[in-house]
Amino acid sequence: MSSPASELPQGRILRAVFVYEWPVRLWHWLNALAIVVLAVTGFYIGNPLLPNMPGEAVDQFTMGYMRFAHFAAGYVFAILFLGRIYWAIVGNQYARELIMPPLLSKAAWADVWLRTKYYLFIEKDVPPTAGPNALEVISAFFMFTLPTIFLILTGFALYAEGTGQNSWQAAAFGWVRHLFGDSQALHTWHHVAMWVLIIYVIIHVYLVIRQDVLSRQSYISTMISGMRMFKD
Repeated sequence: MSSPASELPQGRILRAVFVYEWPVRLWHWLNALAIVVLAVTGFYIGNPLLPNMPGEAVDQFTMGYMRFAHFAAGYVFAILFLGRIYWAIVGNQYARELIMPPLLSKAAWADVWLRTKYYLFIEKDVPPTAGPNALEVISAFFMFTLPTIFLILTGFALYAEGTGQNSWQAAAFGWVRHLFGDSQALHTWHHVAMWVLIIYVIIHVYLVIRQDVLSRQSYISTMISGMRMFKD
């Protein structure tokens, strides 16, 4: 297991350290775009506005465009996730930590508790880290990685309903639908997983901005340049 966080050596001053390679940064921003498209189009598909739109129904193709955008973003989302797994294997240590969290490490869970208290303004400060800390890694695993896997499986299972029983989607993901019993249950749980991901994104954005302002290290710029900058 990797360490809970890449702690800076005591007594050593580092102004910057290279953390995220370009494939990780590219994945991060493309993945964010795909999630926005999936969330917006998915909400529309589940709650269409067509009854309130002017003109004849036969002249409207809004739902078709929304479904196409949702399916296309779904493919991008799945391909990006497979690519991220690949880079966790061949990339640097920081690329691995986000996919393979130290779930069995007592030190990692102690760090999670410490940083949770820090984010709740109970602790005044925490040690700076070069890569993602234990709380970031473990929370991302449970609220991003696992929901992402679930969304991909259920999404392709729902997509297979349209492509037909002879499609490769049905052959590869048809078993997922049978686990839930019917299409409506599959839709419901697909939506639930998306809301888990949306909640994670909201928390993630808040904490990144908070840390960029209050902590001694950079966050937002690190996912742009790859360099983590330290203020002292």
